[in-house]
Amino acid sequence: MEKVFGIGFHKTGTTSLALALQMLGYRVTGPNGVKDPFIADNALAMAMALVEQYDAFQDNPWPMLYREVDERCPGAKFILTYRNEESWINSLVNHFDKNDTPMRKWIYGPGSPVGNENVYLERYKRHNQEVREYFKGRASDFIEVDIMSGDGWPELCGFLGCSVPDENFPHANKSSDRNPPKSSFSRVNNFLKNFF
Repeated sequence: MEKVFGIGFHKTGTTSLALALQMLGYRVTGPNGVKDPFIADNALAMAMALVEQYDAFQDNPWPMLYREVDERCPGAKFILTYRNEESWINSLVNHFDKNDTPMRKWIYGPGSPVGNENVYLERYKRHNQEVREYFKGRASDFIEVDIMSGDGWPELCGFLGCSVPDENFPHANKSSDRNPPKSSFSRVNNFLKNFF
C-alpha cells in the first residue's frame, strides 16, 4: 500500500479524510499533539519516525513537510484538502479561539488566529499556492479535494485506484455538530465559577 499524505491545513476536512482513508483500509495517524517548543527543528525527525508505522498521514505537521516527505518517500500520494477562505478562517477562529501552540507559531507566526486573521489567511493562501506549484504536472501523485463542497469517494478512490465503498463519505468535526461557541461573558463567568 502506497503512503498517502494529507497536506491541507487544519479545518479543511482533514479528519474526514482520515476517516475515509481508514474506511479504505489505511493505517492513519492524525495531528501531532506534542507541545514541543522547538517543533520547527524537531518536526521532520518526529514525522519520519512515524512513516514506517502508518500508511496515511494527515493534519500537522504533514502540510509543513510535503517537500521533505516527497524526497524521502518515492511513490507517495499527496492530497491537498482545502475550503472556501472565509469559511476556513471562521472555523479556525471558532475552533482555536485565543489558544496558541508552538505548532501554530511555527506555521503562522502568531500562535492564535484571534486578532491575526489576515496573517492566517495569507499563510493559508500561500501554502495552497506553493503546494499547487510544487506538484504541477504530477496528477498521478497529487490531488486537490474540497470536502466541504462535496468532493468525496469518486475523487479519492479515483486517485488512489480503489473501489468506492458502499458507505457514505464521512464528514467529521462540522461546527453544526458541536455546541455553539460561548460568548466571552459565558467563558469568563464559567472561569470565575471554577476559580472560586
